[in-house]
Amino acid sequence: MLENVLSKFQTKTKITIKSAIGIALVALSAFLPLLIHAFAGSSGGLIWLPMYFPVLIGGCLLGSVYGGIVGALSPVASYFISNLCLGTNMPTINSLPFMVVELAVFGAVSGLFSKKIAMNCLYAFPAVLVAQLSGRVFNIILRVIFGSSISTVLSTMQLGIIGMYLQIILVPLLIIGLSKLISKEGKVE
Repeated sequence: MLENVLSKFQTKTKITIKSAIGIALVALSAFLPLLIHAFAGSSGGLIWLPMYFPVLIGGCLLGSVYGGIVGALSPVASYFISNLCLGTNMPTINSLPFMVVELAVFGAVSGLFSKKIAMNCLYAFPAVLVAQLSGRVFNIILRVIFGSSISTVLSTMQLGIIGMYLQIILVPLLIIGLSKLISKEGKVE
């Protein structure tokens, strides 16, 4: 169906399944913060880290390159969509560049495990943990380089501990569930 629409516009662009999934994950990571902020208030994003879930899923499912792209585009999409929907910018313009880098690292690093995850879904657990540590380290380094104190950065990141714990548990479980669903769908009975 999409190819028919695209052919009417005489474009040679072909949308792959990976691209479609990536676009859906970017959209999800832009809209999840709106829901969290509606239910948990303005600090909900810092506590629950809703944007990080789709990025980690993207890395685990799509690989390092697509995961990195999903991670880099997610905060930008969230910034513009929150402005359109609410008239506010989430993340703030000051946090946006740091989140772009941090989430790109989250997606790319979790994507490094995607081939292993395809063979054994339990690799999603270390994928999420290593991605979290890598992304947070990059964020801390960049913020300190650009003038934030380490204590300020760490205290802000401490708010997200709940979200990180949930990511460590829920993202791998979701990957395992999706894998079982996909393998069940692929079997002929």
